[in-house]
Amino acid sequence: MDSSHDDPLRQAREDHEAHLRNCRQCGADGVPCPVAKHLRRVYNNLARQAGRRPDAAAR
Repeated sequence: MDSSHDDPLRQAREDHEAHLRNCRQCGADGVPCPVAKHLRRVYNNLARQAGRRPDAAAR
């Protein structure tokens, strides 16, 4: 796969994971907040466009 396709995908995954680590709401009850859900959808959409299946590790 071309690295130009991997960069936005990798960045979206890192953004989602960083949010889950740093968000008070996500950390308080363990349920993803609306922002976390949005970031996950962004990652899933990019993964779908890149022809990859989103992996379970990014959840």
